[in-house]
Amino acid sequence: MTLPDKMKAVLLTGHGGLDRLEYRSDVPRPQPAAGEVLIRVGASAVNNTDVNTRTGWYSKAVRGDTNSAAATGYDGASDADGAWSGALTFPRIQGADCCGRIVAVGESVDAARIGQRVLVRPMHRPTASDDLNDLVTFGSERDGGFAQYATVDTDHAVAVDSPLSDLELASFPCAFSTAEGMIQRAALGQEHVLITGASGGVGSAAIQLAKRRGAHVTAVTSRAKADTLRSLGADTILDRDDALPDDAFDVVLDLVGGPRWPELLTALSQRGRYVTSGAIAGPIVELDLRTLYLKDQTLIGSTRQDPGVFTDLVGYIERGEIRPVIADSFPLADIRSAQEAFLQKGHVGKIGIQIP
Repeated sequence: MTLPDKMKAVLLTGHGGLDRLEYRSDVPRPQPAAGEVLIRVGASAVNNTDVNTRTGWYSKAVRGDTNSAAATGYDGASDADGAWSGALTFPRIQGADCCGRIVAVGESVDAARIGQRVLVRPMHRPTASDDLNDLVTFGSERDGGFAQYATVDTDHAVAVDSPLSDLELASFPCAFSTAEGMIQRAALGQEHVLITGASGGVGSAAIQLAKRRGAHVTAVTSRAKADTLRSLGADTILDRDDALPDDAFDVVLDLVGGPRWPELLTALSQRGRYVTSGAIAGPIVELDLRTLYLKDQTLIGSTRQDPGVFTDLVGYIERGEIRPVIADSFPLADIRSAQEAFLQKGHVGKIGIQIP
């Protein structure tokens, strides 16, 4: 197979507004280093982390919600800590989601991998690192799926056998692995779980993943999205403005944060577990330590994932235990329109990106 020297890709040229996303057709195609594979990307998808990284929301200088300046960027965001791991090198190719096929391999990688259909593990420890705290996000600390080609360590290109399309498969990696990581950290069983931000990519994934464990799922969303979330497995729907019942939930999976955060601990039961992997309504919250210690509750932050989280997820996909939820899709060249649609928050699930 003859591979092109150049490729189409979207470059993030710095922190800021949508104008920082630059579609190019002359980007050098990456070469797989030793231990890496080269993937011809079939599809990707939009995630909150793509928007948050673009705007610099992860900077400690930003104290507001993720949406209010998502089109223009945040004044005061610092290049020194604008990504979740600190500073990024620009330009960067974003795209935490990636489904595609391996078309070339680097030194020490079995050539039999060429032709395999794969999903990229979006959150992973570099293969060469012995530090359990080291973490790379595909599309952040290294170039990702908003391009025709991408490279990744061979261990993190996980083979998948599924009749689903590339676009459908690309809806899984970031959102579903985040949700499954939260669920595994909480050791969720056949319990009552509350999911905030339940119509988004991670929230809607969490509904499906919690139901496959036999949990009773209460989803917080708008009334307009209630029927769709019930079809995914939600047992009870609460509107975003509804009061939360006291001591009602064994586990809270929170993606929202914001001013109503103290109510989540009141709604959490004695010895309940709270897990967060997002703060779309704002990262700064008020904690009454009396609620925490008098109810013997556990607070868990969830970013790093054991490698088994993603391989478990691929198994669920292959056995048909979970299904993709795609609200819309856009060609890569229309990445700005895709993010604008994403920011409207009128959809349930994911917005896909078609790679030319």
